[in-house]
Amino acid sequence: MMSKKMVLGAFASMGLVLCAVAQETAEVAAGASPAAGAHAGLSFKQAWEYGGWIMWVLAAVSVFALAMVFYFLTVLRANTVAPRALLIDILARVRANDLNEVRRLCDRHPCPLAAVVLATLDCLRNVPQCDVSLLRGATEAEGARQADAIQGQTEFLLDVSTIAPLLGLLGTVLGMMAAFGSVASGDVAGAKPVVLAAGVSKAIVTTVFGLIVAIPSMAFYAWFRRCASRQIANLETASLEVLTAIIGMGTKAGFIDRIDKA
Repeated sequence: MMSKKMVLGAFASMGLVLCAVAQETAEVAAGASPAAGAHAGLSFKQAWEYGGWIMWVLAAVSVFALAMVFYFLTVLRANTVAPRALLIDILARVRANDLNEVRRLCDRHPCPLAAVVLATLDCLRNVPQCDVSLLRGATEAEGARQADAIQGQTEFLLDVSTIAPLLGLLGTVLGMMAAFGSVASGDVAGAKPVVLAAGVSKAIVTTVFGLIVAIPSMAFYAWFRRCASRQIANLETASLEVLTAIIGMGTKAGFIDRIDKA
């Protein structure tokens, strides 16, 4: 779970990003808009007004993406997925035939590795005729579930990188409709260049802003997807070490005597 400070930091950082983006979009819109008149560019307020409600949606999407970036920087680390210290402690307790302490260690340090080890111990305790193949199957099933949870989180950034350009495209369509709607209706007063320029500016602002949100989101998604793959590989290696140590303890009857059934 993200802390309150992390979320507040995301909003503060996004505010700075929005200011910088607004300056860029204002300059682009001004270059294509006669409505700028004698001014060298559009102000932040003008650019935002040209974008309309789509700008608010894109801003919300960008804040969500930035919050996800901070979140993944925190959770996609070796010490959070398969902590090396926890693995060493678990292996030591397993080799000492103290599976009760292994369970307590996993309860005190919740993480994907702990979840896999607990699933292995549950299979060992609850299945009457548990053998190596069943034990391996339980470990791999929980490992696959944890891997899917780790990898699946990064899909949020992929969703953002897909939705943001579509929102920008929607703004483009609405801007073009506003620019040429009055011409199609035959309203001469409404077909003034300033009205056409406002529609074109809306199209430019929303398109550029949508791409500015989508491109970094896609880049971060590719990076975090690779980070997740590395952490999943570490989790598989650690789980295999624990499983091998448990199997090496002896027969299944010996295991049950050492597991707390309370």
